[in-house]
Amino acid sequence: MSLAAEAFVSQIAAAEPWPENATLYQPLKEDQILLSDCASSLAVQAYLRMCGLPVQVVCRANAEYMSPSGKIPFIHVGNQVVSELGPIVQFTKAKGHSLSDGLDDVQRAEMKAYMELVNNMLLTAELYVQWCDGATAAEISRPRYSSPYSWPLSYILAYQKQWEVRRKMNAIGWGGKTLEQVYEDVSQCCQALSQRLGTQPYFFNKQPTELDALVFGHLFTILTTRLTNTELAERIKSCSNLLSFCRRIEQTYFEDKSS
Repeated sequence: MSLAAEAFVSQIAAAEPWPENATLYQPLKEDQILLSDCASSLAVQAYLRMCGLPVQVVCRANAEYMSPSGKIPFIHVGNQVVSELGPIVQFTKAKGHSLSDGLDDVQRAEMKAYMELVNNMLLTAELYVQWCDGATAAEISRPRYSSPYSWPLSYILAYQKQWEVRRKMNAIGWGGKTLEQVYEDVSQCCQALSQRLGTQPYFFNKQPTELDALVFGHLFTILTTRLTNTELAERIKSCSNLLSFCRRIEQTYFEDKSS
C-alpha cells in the first residue's frame, strides 16, 4: 500500500469507532477453504481478538471474488472493505487500536522482517504444497477449491487457480524446487522463529503483536489441517516452544472462558 493510500485509509478509518457488526469473510470452512487462506484468515482473527475488536466470521463460496484485492480474508467495517493482514493492521491503527505501539524503531523493523520471513517462507510453502504437489492438488486442493461449483466451471476454476499459483512459483524461483526442499525451507523458518521466541510468551516478551497473530495463524493451521502427509506439521513439532506458543494463544484468545 502506498503512503498516499495509507493516509487516505487512515483518514477515513479514524472518523468512525469500531462497530459491533464488523464482519470477516472467508471461503466455506468445511468444504472449500484451503490451507493458505485458512491460515491467513486465522491470523486476522487472532489479531483482531488481541486488539479486543469484535468480528463475525461469515463464510461465502465466492469470498475470493468479493474481495477487493482477490485475497482472503477481508473485513467489512462500516462502509469500508479491507483485505489482508497488513492493510487491516493499518486500518485498525487509524482507529486507535495497535499492538506494536510499544515497540521502538529497532524492534518494529525486526518485527516486519520476521513477518516478511513468514510470508515468504510459510505462506509460499503452503501454496506450493497445495498446488504444486500433484497428490495434494488432486486429492485435496482442486476438489475443495471447486466444490461450490458445477462442472465444467468447477474444472475450469480449479485448473486456472493451479496455473496461476504455479506461474507465481516460477516467477519467484520456487518452480524448480522439490517437495523436500520446500519442507527444508519450512524447517529453517521454524528454527528462526523458535530462536527468536526463546522462552518468552510472545515474540516481543509479554504482549503480543501482529507478528504473533501472523505466526499463530500459519503454524496452528498447518498443525490442524489434513494434508496427504504430515511432513509440514512434523517440521513445526520439532520446535517445542512454537507448539507451546500456539497452545498459549489458542487458550488465551480462542477458548470460551464461560464454559
